[in-house]
Amino acid sequence: MLITLEGIEGSGKTTQISHIVEFLKGIGHDCVVTKEPGGTGIGEKIRSILLDPGNAEIHPLTELLLYAADRVQHIQELIHPMISMGKIVICDRFHDSTTVYQGVSRGLDMKMIHDVHQLVLGGFKPDVTFVLDLPAEIGLMRAWDQINNGSRPSAETRFENEKLIFHEKVRRGYLELARKEPERFIVIDASGNENDVKEKIQSELAPRLIRMNLNKDI
Repeated sequence: MLITLEGIEGSGKTTQISHIVEFLKGIGHDCVVTKEPGGTGIGEKIRSILLDPGNAEIHPLTELLLYAADRVQHIQELIHPMISMGKIVICDRFHDSTTVYQGVSRGLDMKMIHDVHQLVLGGFKPDVTFVLDLPAEIGLMRAWDQINNGSRPSAETRFENEKLIFHEKVRRGYLELARKEPERFIVIDASGNENDVKEKIQSELAPRLIRMNLNKDI
């Protein structure tokens, strides 16, 4: 099983992943946590290019192809092997980020992005995708607070430096994806406190596990 978390900067994905792991381990599941970009050794090198604020001039097509390269390595080296071993993989961002960041916000051709997804994924998709949704200005404020207090790396702020309208487009893009594919996406209001968001996610995840016969001790 692959669970992905998506959302704008500052939406709380990293925090909520830790709660999901605690919940899943508590009912007897073996979990692997990963991220994009950077879920592998090669991916970390790609991540250092993509998120470096000094690389503001990366062309959108270069950006798209770097994310695709990271994803190929990630799927082949980590995600598929872990799933085949019966583990639940929880990933901070996946291909939906590419659709909304490079497609909706950067304006790259959506058919080209679809074709890249077909090449990289071959039809493989997450089983469940949580979109942590909140207004872009709140997410950016949270993200910069974390950067300024040292809990978020200042060397990975290329997207935080984008204008507010960019992040508003990202948010709208996620909500549109969720509208088109409601069987996979679950939109969670992330504007509340950490515990409220945690409980909303768990209340949505539990019945999904039951439907997939992964309920164990639920």
